[in-house]
Amino acid sequence: MNSFTTADLWDEHETLLSCVAPIFNHFGNKKVFSGIIRTIKLFEDNSFVRQQLEADGQGKVLVIDGGGSLRCALIGDQLAALAIQNNWEGIIVNGCVRDSQIINSMNIGIKALNTCPAKSVKRNIGEIDIPVKFGGITFTSEDYIYADVDGILVSKLNLLK
Repeated sequence: MNSFTTADLWDEHETLLSCVAPIFNHFGNKKVFSGIIRTIKLFEDNSFVRQQLEADGQGKVLVIDGGGSLRCALIGDQLAALAIQNNWEGIIVNGCVRDSQIINSMNIGIKALNTCPAKSVKRNIGEIDIPVKFGGITFTSEDYIYADVDGILVSKLNLLK
């Protein structure tokens, strides 16, 4: 995808964008990422995260609504490596990551609320490609997301053509 900053996108396309509340921390070496949104809604169970990251992620960003739970991590170094292997552009987690020191050396962009060393349960419970709401906006599969160190923007349109 093209190079951009969220500030420049906002200045050029403010009426086409929603700005996510600045509640996320950045993890990974990849500081700028964008793509088509794919959503997952779950709570303290990352079974569907692995399932999605095993698919081809070229041009896509996985948006995980973990209900804002800080009690366990939904992404660790192994899932981050899987995302890289399958060409995902980045990951947004309304929840936690773990193995952050390792993730911070990897070529992946992840936005998450915080870190937590506890791992999630595996019950295969969750929903894929449904609208999810957190950070003051609704994320819908097939919309476009733009993220950098300043924040996260969402649009119905591809603004990087």
